[in-house]
Amino acid sequence: MQVYRLPALSDNYIFLLHDPERNTAAVVDPAQAKPVLQQVRSLKAQLTAIFNTHHHSDHVGGNQELLENFPQITVYGGAEDRGRIPGQQVFLQAGDCVDFAGRTAEILFVPGHTKAHIAYYFPPSNSRETGELFCGDTLFAGGCGRLFEGTPTQMVASLGQLRNLPDDTRVWCAHEYTLKNLQFALTVDGDNSDLQQRFAQVKDARARSQPTIPSSIGLEKSTNPFLRLDFPNLQSATNSRDAVQTFTRLRGMKDMF
Repeated sequence: MQVYRLPALSDNYIFLLHDPERNTAAVVDPAQAKPVLQQVRSLKAQLTAIFNTHHHSDHVGGNQELLENFPQITVYGGAEDRGRIPGQQVFLQAGDCVDFAGRTAEILFVPGHTKAHIAYYFPPSNSRETGELFCGDTLFAGGCGRLFEGTPTQMVASLGQLRNLPDDTRVWCAHEYTLKNLQFALTVDGDNSDLQQRFAQVKDARARSQPTIPSSIGLEKSTNPFLRLDFPNLQSATNSRDAVQTFTRLRGMKDMF
């Protein structure tokens, strides 16, 4: 399975999954149809599925036009997003599975950013593969999504699920927020040498207009403050040892940053 990262809007990423053996494609969170159609035509592939993580317009904005171009496409989304995702036909819950390119994705229910948010995790099927996580706006490189519908308790549990995935899992999050996220992270975890090194690398990459996605679970565990709620630096910065309270205060600080 090949993953193509397609920039869209001001800072979104759409991910096109390609099965070269069958020459089929699936798309994760098509903010717009145009870049998807261009990539599919370039590959001369048949688009067979849309995998939506949640209902926000910058994740589903291209659904309808893609359906018009590929009427047989199947549109997937979370069960609790019923009626909010254009064209949705399959309503997924935690523990469900979807297949693509000979691999099976496990559905993770990760509310917090929205009440219905899901993620698609493709574990490796052999020693040559790495896990692939498509997490929408739950986990970002160096950060996490704002809470629009969910609660801090839900988001802490959701991030905990993702933190428990294998370290080499690639994290395909849907926005290029990494530089600002790490700038904030340094204000609460500035003694973290891994974070300092990552910030320098990301700053250089963005100066050259290079993407910072994908990340990895291991990298996030060592540098992302929202996956480090049990570390003394973060507890000191928020004056709390309770994970939910630490998260709540940290998220509030980030919202004001």
